[in-house]
Amino acid sequence: MRERVARRLDATGRYPRAVLLVALTGLFATTFPVTVLTLAIPTIAEDFAVSEASLAWVITLPVLASALALPVLGKLGDLYGHRRVFVIGFGVAVVATCLTATASTPALLIAWRTLSQVAGASTMPSSLALINSVHHGKQRASAMGWWSMISAGAPVIGLTVGAPVIDAVGWPTLFLLQSGLMVVPVAASWLVLRETPRRLARFDLPGAVALAAGVGPLLLAVDQAPEWGLTSVAVLGCLVAAVAGLLVFAAIERQATAPLVPMTLLRSRESTSSLATGFFTGGAYMGGFFLASLLVVAQFDYSLTSAVPILSIRPALFALMSPVGGRVAGRAGTRAAAIAGSLTLAAGMVALAIGSATGSLVVVVVGGFVLQGMGFGLLRPAITTALADAVDERDLGMAGAAERLTGQVGVAFGITILATIYDGDVDRFAPAFAVGAAFALAGTVAAWGMRRHVRPGPITDEPSSAAAGTAQVVRPVSPAEAGRDAAPPTDTATTQPAHGPAPPTETAEAALAGDDAGRRGGVR
Repeated sequence: MRERVARRLDATGRYPRAVLLVALTGLFATTFPVTVLTLAIPTIAEDFAVSEASLAWVITLPVLASALALPVLGKLGDLYGHRRVFVIGFGVAVVATCLTATASTPALLIAWRTLSQVAGASTMPSSLALINSVHHGKQRASAMGWWSMISAGAPVIGLTVGAPVIDAVGWPTLFLLQSGLMVVPVAASWLVLRETPRRLARFDLPGAVALAAGVGPLLLAVDQAPEWGLTSVAVLGCLVAAVAGLLVFAAIERQATAPLVPMTLLRSRESTSSLATGFFTGGAYMGGFFLASLLVVAQFDYSLTSAVPILSIRPALFALMSPVGGRVAGRAGTRAAAIAGSLTLAAGMVALAIGSATGSLVVVVVGGFVLQGMGFGLLRPAITTALADAVDERDLGMAGAAERLTGQVGVAFGITILATIYDGDVDRFAPAFAVGAAFALAGTVAAWGMRRHVRPGPITDEPSSAAAGTAQVVRPVSPAEAGRDAAPPTDTATTQPAHGPAPPTETAEAALAGDDAGRRGGVR
């Protein structure tokens, strides 16, 4: 059956569109329930007869664990095939999500939820790599627009549909509903997706351990700083451990024959500019969203429930503008789209500062939320496209993972800094939003290093420094060959350097916003 489907899709030229649809279906299934889960914490705590604070790790641990897993999962896809990682990860996620509905204790709920999120995280870099491997130039930018739209819109739909479900039949049904939806992309991916070329190189386990030792404490410190205090022993200790871990990671990667993170990814101006733009704009956008939810409640006297329609304006516009952002990136170039989006985002943060200072809800909503949603929708497809264009086709999984991880660190950083400036004082909303505007402007500056135009085709394999080591790479096969056999090609292998050439929730934004807003709704 797979052979017939492959031949039919090749004959009609619809294979790239089929890959995109499968990936978008999977993205929706893994991200739609996260925001509503945050709102369900009081109900879950009541069912288990525990405090809400004791269930904070239902939100925090899956986010931290999935962030740490991203580089490993992205690299596994680059080495052993993204179709394999996508299908296996999704299959494990379906089982773990179903088991989450059966959790009888908070510990089991946290454990199953974390396993589900980590397994689901495998779909992020692999699905991005699968999409980017069959889309190039303007088509790649357009595909990333649709990707951003689903990542922003899925949590909004989940909130709209999931809240009534929880109220009517309880929170376990939410996970049963999610696991049922996840079966569709698993079946579609097995039937439609064609394996990507494999690289016969040993997985960089020491590098993976060192990266986790560096990034883990960093994420924990940034995430918990508002609770523990910026100068607390715990935060400072985490930062020291993070620096030490990252230094060890850099030393290991310089000597590795097949490094976990290709050093060329960090040496390329195009890739570092894309990552920096994602870091700063993600911090501005999500920091602004987290603080705006507190603004609507604390300054304008809305309840959390009544504030949902207002707060949904921004992610809804983000979703609607993302396909437009993809088209702009394809026609005007990734640099122009990212700069325009960053400046619009900065203008939205300024409007939030003015609205909070003057007590004008109209300025907050019309100026702040609208401009922020439009700006982020413009720039996100450009960032993802620029980073994919900057790396070798063999490193698309690692590039996608790096973008997601950097974005998550930026989100945590932005929320922490803006929440610390606010510190529970309504009069300090305005300066906190002003700092968010500065983040967006920093993203604008970083965007100048991105490519002016989208790359029309894939980067060819070219030799680089001998320090990168060598690894065997399986050549891509033609559509006709792949149509006859969807298994990984094994006809001919050539030896190439195992690195990219020289020269980025999603996690979903509303989901992360809901996570942090729910956990820190009592920020001092």
